[in-house]
Amino acid sequence: MLITIAAVGKLKAGAERELFDRFFERAGAAGRRLGLTFAVRELAESRAGSAPTRQGEEAAAILAMVAPGNALCALDEGGKSLASRAFADRIAGWRDGGTGGVIFAIGGADGHGKALITRANLSLAFGQMTWPHQLARVMLAEQLYRAVTILSGHPYHRD
Repeated sequence: MLITIAAVGKLKAGAERELFDRFFERAGAAGRRLGLTFAVRELAESRAGSAPTRQGEEAAAILAMVAPGNALCALDEGGKSLASRAFADRIAGWRDGGTGGVIFAIGGADGHGKALITRANLSLAFGQMTWPHQLARVMLAEQLYRAVTILSGHPYHRD
């Protein structure tokens, strides 16, 4: 199953890029044995004049990536917080249930448009705080790597 991080904006060189790359590469290497592959798609930020229009344009770009039979997970501060084990179980459920792919959507500075939140199979929050997009990408990559290690049977310190 293909897991894609669809992120509005570019992740520039620096500490965040290094951390993201480290976790993303680890997830990819370990995920192959589990039938999981990973990709990143960076989408251009909308230049529209109003926040709702920007949200709508960015949501439309992400929604265009979601093929029939794929799941969509929106990272959103109003979403549900999951423990790492529950997150891993959700990924395994999608994979084992025949889902072709999962798109993890990280919106632009204004967040996601309503159409994307409505379409999402899961809205996921990394707590109630708002995180910079660069850190949200790092945290998602780390949790994907952690999910892969949990699913591969690696000892998990919370069990």
